[in-house]
Amino acid sequence: MLERLYSGKVRDIYAAGEDQLLMVASDRISAFDVVFAEPIPDKGRVLTAMTDFWDELLGHIAPTHLITTDPSKFPVGSDEIEGVAGRAMLVRRAEMLPIECIVRGYLSGSAWKEYQTTGTVHNSPMPKGLRESAQLPEPIFTPSTKAKEGHDINISYAEAAELVGEAVAASARDICLDAYNTAAKRALDRGIVIADTKFELGFIDGELAICDEILTPDSSRFWSADEVIEGKAPPSYDKQPVRDWAESTGWDKASRPPAIPAEVISATRERYIRAYETLSDRRFADWWDGKGGDAR
Repeated sequence: MLERLYSGKVRDIYAAGEDQLLMVASDRISAFDVVFAEPIPDKGRVLTAMTDFWDELLGHIAPTHLITTDPSKFPVGSDEIEGVAGRAMLVRRAEMLPIECIVRGYLSGSAWKEYQTTGTVHNSPMPKGLRESAQLPEPIFTPSTKAKEGHDINISYAEAAELVGEAVAASARDICLDAYNTAAKRALDRGIVIADTKFELGFIDGELAICDEILTPDSSRFWSADEVIEGKAPPSYDKQPVRDWAESTGWDKASRPPAIPAEVISATRERYIRAYETLSDRRFADWWDGKGGDAR
C-alpha cells in the first residue's frame, strides 16, 4: 500500500513516486471546524469529478497539477485504498504558495462581516451602502494566510505581495480572476452563482499552477441564481443542510456533535451531486466508481 503522508479533515494524501502524489477525497464532512462521525456518501467522488471537470475547462488559463483521475493509471498499491476509484487524483508535486488565493464576486461570509465593521474587504476600502450578498462592482482577489492552527487570516493584496513577491502575487491574482470569471459565466448560464471561491496555487517546474481541488462545493460558495436576494444569505449547494440541522439541535459546537440524521445526510448528498451535474452537464452516475468508466 502507498505511504500516507497526510490525513486532514476531508482529504488523505499518499506518496506516489518522487514527483507525484495521490490525493484522495474522503466522504468525511466538517462544519464549524468539527468533523462529524457520519460520512456523506459520494461526497469525495463529487469533489474529484468537479475538479476534473474544471481542470479541463480552465486548462487554457494556467497549468494544473492534475495528471489523471483514471484509476487504471494509478501507481501500484493504490487499489488497496478503499474506494479509490472516483475519489482520487494522481497529481504532480508543487511548491505551494503560503497564501490562500480567494476570489469574491459577491459580498458574503467573512468579507461581509469585515465590511459591516470597517467598510473594507481584506483591508481594502469598498463602496458604501453595500448589502449582504450584493454583487461587487467587479470580482476581487482577496488572499488570506494559511494558518497551521486556528483560522486563516484575511490580508490585503499588498500584504500578500510582501509574502510572495509582487510578480508572483500579480500572476496569482491574474490567474485566479481569469479562472473565476470563466467559471462564473458558465455557472450563471446554468442558474448558479459562484459567490466566491478559494484557489490553491503552487510552482511546478518553475511555472505557477492551479493545485488541489478546483471550484468545488467545499472550496466555493454556490447559490441558486433565483434565490439570491440582497440583504440575506442564500442557501448554498454544499453542506448547508448539515449546518442548518446542527444549529437547530442546540449543540455547543465544542463537544462531540450529535449523530447526523439519515434525511440530512441524504439531502446533503443530493446537493453535492446536483451542483456537479448542473455545472458540468454530465451524469454523476457515469463518473469513475467501478461501474465501467467515466463521464467524458
